[in-house]
Amino acid sequence: MPTSSVRPADERREEMVAVLREKGTARSPEVIEALRVVPRHLVGGVDAERIYDPFRAAVTKRDAQGISLSSVSAPHMQAYQLEQARVRRGQRVLEIGSGGVNAAYLAELAGPEGLVVTMDIDEDVTARARQFLADTGYDQVKVITGDAAFGVAQFAPFDRILATVETTDIPPAWWDQLSEAGRIVAPIRWRGQRRTVTLVRQGLDVMVAVDISQAGFVAMQGVGEHRERSAVLHDAPGQRVALRLDDGMTVDVDALSRSLKGEKVTRWTGVTHQGPRAYERLDMWLVTVLDVAVLTGDTGAHEAGLIPRPAPNGIGWPTLIEGSSMAYRTQRATGTENEWEIGINAHGPAAGNLAERYAAAITAWDPQAHPHLTVTRQGPPAATDLVHRRVHRLTSTFTISWD
Repeated sequence: MPTSSVRPADERREEMVAVLREKGTARSPEVIEALRVVPRHLVGGVDAERIYDPFRAAVTKRDAQGISLSSVSAPHMQAYQLEQARVRRGQRVLEIGSGGVNAAYLAELAGPEGLVVTMDIDEDVTARARQFLADTGYDQVKVITGDAAFGVAQFAPFDRILATVETTDIPPAWWDQLSEAGRIVAPIRWRGQRRTVTLVRQGLDVMVAVDISQAGFVAMQGVGEHRERSAVLHDAPGQRVALRLDDGMTVDVDALSRSLKGEKVTRWTGVTHQGPRAYERLDMWLVTVLDVAVLTGDTGAHEAGLIPRPAPNGIGWPTLIEGSSMAYRTQRATGTENEWEIGINAHGPAAGNLAERYAAAITAWDPQAHPHLTVTRQGPPAATDLVHRRVHRLTSTFTISWD
């Protein structure tokens, strides 16, 4: 079993594992052991100190605009997905989005009697992965350069398909190459929301989510690529404000830009929450009952009074838009420790109306309700009498419902 001979790296790796165990991200003995033995600092082109930071991804390639095309995911996210996948010894695993480190973890979990195939569309990425796997003794992993939307039929069926790139659909090849009792772990984006989802097969054309958690990954490339568009409302240095537009949404950028800098209406809802994770479910509820974009911005834009304080993870605020008017979520401290009241900021001629509609959606939210995600292949979507939203993709339909 490969180990690092560099003591400082060993120490950083043990510190990383200790943090992930303390946070509850790494729980099973198998995942903890895999994290403990793989020398992730040997991957090429990354800072050896940063690679062991539990909560930071290490970017390995950017495009001409500086957008990340490939990265080694943060250890806490890799551990979380590994726990979601529940890879067992002897299983066949396909990893979508290579890099080497995660494939080594999967190889540890599947064992010598299993099979791990890792693929990426970028030759630079697969070359780096192949080198890392050879250098660390995991050269039994099959490394494939190709479009992940087509999978790797010659090694199918797979008991697990684990994607480390963001997708907006479940490609036909993933349905076809997944075993009868298989599961898919993938970062999925719908209506501006990003979640890593564990899907368990329930028949030929149905999968049901058994775990949903907020996460962000680089976008898939190739035929499955479906990127959000960005509408910039304010572009002063250090004060950039933009809307992320998904699912074909269009807006009047100039009109919204003028409204953003005009008078603001604020409506407080009386609804309180404790801690930032409460927004994970609230935001899923909001995109279920409202048609929204996502507002994002720099810290400087907050300091200039244009937007609320940006979330540390850059998630942004679901934003209801109507013509030249917009409304988005904000918060204020209640005076009780770690408690905030949720409010609405609105701009434009219909600000009052939008603020009331947005507030009504928030007050209708039940914090104890649970979201459910069902994915159906082509045919009719899942039937439900619950509050729901259907998102139709090229080959799959996502039904998000609430009990």
